[in-house]
Amino acid sequence: MDWIISDEYKLTVGNVLGHLAAAAMICGGVLPYVPQYRQIYRTQDPEGFSLHVCLALLIANTLRIFFWFSKRYELPLLIQSVVMNITMFLMIHLCVKVRRNNAIMRARERVFSDQAVTSVDGISPINKPNTNSESRQPSSENTVISQSKHYISDFDSRYFWAWTDFQSYLDFLLVVWAVGAAVTYIMLPVNWFMEMIGFLAVFTEAMLGAPQFLRNYRNKSTHGMSFLMVIMWTIGDVYKTTYFILRSAPIQFWLCGMLQVSLDLAILLQVYIFRKNPAPRSAHRGD
Repeated sequence: MDWIISDEYKLTVGNVLGHLAAAAMICGGVLPYVPQYRQIYRTQDPEGFSLHVCLALLIANTLRIFFWFSKRYELPLLIQSVVMNITMFLMIHLCVKVRRNNAIMRARERVFSDQAVTSVDGISPINKPNTNSESRQPSSENTVISQSKHYISDFDSRYFWAWTDFQSYLDFLLVVWAVGAAVTYIMLPVNWFMEMIGFLAVFTEAMLGAPQFLRNYRNKSTHGMSFLMVIMWTIGDVYKTTYFILRSAPIQFWLCGMLQVSLDLAILLQVYIFRKNPAPRSAHRGD
């Protein structure tokens, strides 16, 4: 029998531990990104952090939110998805801001939606030829503002998720949220479709470590990878998977949680195998 702490609030040891576990689930996922955020802010160098991590987590947590309308899983898991999305937007905002501040010149803007774009020497950034003149610092009288229209139909996959302004990332996610919400509303009664949404949500998050694993394998080195980051990933994923199993979360959650732990352990194994290997020549380029 649980020890009663307070008759007024009916608090028990089990209830307190449950609330602490829920709080850890909500906040624990964002903790690995706190030191990364502080490092980028302190060094003003975002090149060691891949924004594709933010993309994967934004898509995964957005799909998880949609899945909640079909299977009302525990509220802390829903809140965690919202908190993680906010955290990823903060990371993107900082990286984009630092990159723009570090840029010598902004002769070519890459945006997602229709916006005013700065061009140099009166030439549109889209139509401007790729010559050595772009590397020269333009004078203030040569810099003009032109309306270079960018539509979704003009989408260039080479610059996907490599836009030069924060608004473009926000615009893209707004489109994803709008389309996803409409599809979810229409397909909500279709059980197999919503189950697939739940699986895609946790599978996308589970495969977060795959690009890092492949990069380490290709370079035969783990140089430039934060060992502390992977340790925190592993601890968090083990806790998260255990939480899913003990709290009887949908099967998609804990199966993909086990996959995520397996990837974390594989990356840690790479650290041991490649510990004596030198840094690859391209390590200074970042991701």
